[in-house]
Amino acid sequence: MKKCFLLACLFVAMGGLYPDLACAQTGDNGDGTFSNPVIWADVPDPDVIRVGDDFYMVSTTMHLVPGAPVMHSKDLVNWEVISYLYDRLDGKPAYDLKESTMYGRGQWATSLRYHNGTYYAYFSPNDTPYKGYVYTTSNPRKGWKLLSRIPHFHDASLFFDDDGKAYVFYGTGQLRELKPDLSGVMPGGVKMKVFERDEEENALLEGSRVIKHEGKYYLLMISWPKGGKRRQVCYRADKITGPYEKKVILEDAFDGFPYVAQGTIIDDGKGNWYGVIFQDRNGVGRVLTLMPCRWIDGWPMLGDENGHVPATMRKPVQGYAAKGLVVSDDFKDKKLKLNWQWNHNPMNDCWSLKERKGYLRLKTGRIVDNLFVAPNTLTQRMEGPECSGVVCMDLSGMKDGDVAGLSAFNSDAGILAVTCKGNQKFLTMKTESVKLDDINKAVISIDCNEVQKVELTSDVIYLRLDGDFSLNNDIASFYYSYDNKNWKKIGTDFKMIFDYRRFFMGTKFALFNYATKTLGGFVDIDSFEYKHVDK
Repeated sequence: MKKCFLLACLFVAMGGLYPDLACAQTGDNGDGTFSNPVIWADVPDPDVIRVGDDFYMVSTTMHLVPGAPVMHSKDLVNWEVISYLYDRLDGKPAYDLKESTMYGRGQWATSLRYHNGTYYAYFSPNDTPYKGYVYTTSNPRKGWKLLSRIPHFHDASLFFDDDGKAYVFYGTGQLRELKPDLSGVMPGGVKMKVFERDEEENALLEGSRVIKHEGKYYLLMISWPKGGKRRQVCYRADKITGPYEKKVILEDAFDGFPYVAQGTIIDDGKGNWYGVIFQDRNGVGRVLTLMPCRWIDGWPMLGDENGHVPATMRKPVQGYAAKGLVVSDDFKDKKLKLNWQWNHNPMNDCWSLKERKGYLRLKTGRIVDNLFVAPNTLTQRMEGPECSGVVCMDLSGMKDGDVAGLSAFNSDAGILAVTCKGNQKFLTMKTESVKLDDINKAVISIDCNEVQKVELTSDVIYLRLDGDFSLNNDIASFYYSYDNKNWKKIGTDFKMIFDYRRFFMGTKFALFNYATKTLGGFVDIDSFEYKHVDK
C-alpha cells in the first residue's frame, strides 16, 4: 500500500484533527428524515424525472468536462453521479483553453425526458455557435449518444405530449414543435409565444420546466417581479398553445440566504409530489432544496402548509442509505471516479492512472503563465456548511518553472501553489482574480497577491483546504504538512465568491500542475481525502 494512503487511513481511524467530520455530505439525517438544503453544493438548473421507482436528475456544470452530470436516486435525497452526456465539447479552441475560454458558458440548463423506452436530454451551450445538442440512451448508466444538433433554445424544456407530438418550451413563454424523433424542428409546426409577460414581471422569465397533470399543462419558471423578490411562478393551460393563466407557487427565503426559485416538480408514483428547487448560496454556488408540492385548486403549490421551505421533513422514500456527491480518492481505480471533472477539455495524453500505479500523474502539457489557462486542472465540488480536502503530492518529477498545488477555484481563487525554482521548491499561499473579456471570455489580466511563501524540505507534501460556507462566511483556509498530522496554517483566510459575470459557478476543489518554462515535468498525486462537517 502507498505511504500517503496508509497515513490517511490511520488519520481517519484516529479521528484526525476533525472527529466530527464525515466522509460524504448528504441531507439524510439517518432517522427517516432529511434537512434542507438536501444537497449543500453547486447543483444548479435541476431537471428531474421518474422512471418506475428510479429518479434521474441532470444539472449544469458549464465549462467543466465531462459535462452535464446525470445523477440517480431512489429517494430524492441521496444522489450519485452515474454518467455524463459528453466527454468533451469540440468545435472551438476556447473549449481547449486556447485563444480564449468558455468560463461561465458551455453546457447550461439541460432538459431531461423519458419517452417510449428512450431517455432524451437537450442543452444548448450559452456560446456561439448557438446550436443545441440532443443526446439519447436506453440506460443512463451506460452512457449517451449524440442524436442531433437542433436550434438554440434558451433554458429549454422538452415535452412529449400524449398524441406523440414533441415540443420545446424556452425563453419567456416561447413554444416550438419538434419532429417526433427530435432530429430537428417540425416544418410548419407550432411556433408561438404562449403568454406575454404581464406588467408585474421584470425582464426575462426563464428556467422553463413543463409537466402535464390531469389533462392540464403546467409551465414552471423563475421570475423577478418589479420591486419584488426572486420567486417560482407557474403558467397553466388546458391546451398546450394556451391561453395560460399565472400563479406564484413559491416566494420564500430560507435559512438566512436569498429566495429559493428555479427547478421542477416530480411525483413518487404514489400520489405524492415534491419540488426540487435551487437556492443561491454565494461562494458554494447554487444548492438544492427538496420540499412538498401540494395540489391546491389545480395549482402545484410549493413548500409546507405556510408556503415555506421546510428545514427538516420525512424522506419521500424510506430505506436507502446516505450518499454524497463529493468523494475521497486513492487513485487505485483504472478510471477516474465520476465525481471528478476537468476545467475545460483535458489533454488526455498528459494525465495517467497507469504510469505510476495507485497515483494520478499530472504532466505538464502546455507552457502557460497562470492557472486560469492551464490545462488538466481537476475539480470536485465544495460543500457546506463546512468541508475539507487534503491532497498528498509527490513533487519529485517537477521541472524548473513548474507550478502545482490545490486551489479554492473560482474567478477569484485562493491558491496553495508549489513552485519549482532550480533545485528548490517553494509553497506559496496566494490569491488570484481573473479579468475576462465579456465577449469571448479571453483572459485579459490576473490580479495576483502572494500572501506567504515558505521553502519546502520534502518532495512529499500534504496540502489542506478547509471551506466554511455557513451564513455570512464563505471562508477558505489553507494548511500544509509533511506527515498528515502536524499542520501549519499558511497565509490568510480567503473570501470565496460567486460571480455570474465570470465563472457563474460555485467554488471547487482544484488539483493542478502546469509549466511556465519547459515541458516534461509531472507531479504524482497519491490521494485526495475529503471530509465534511454538518453543524
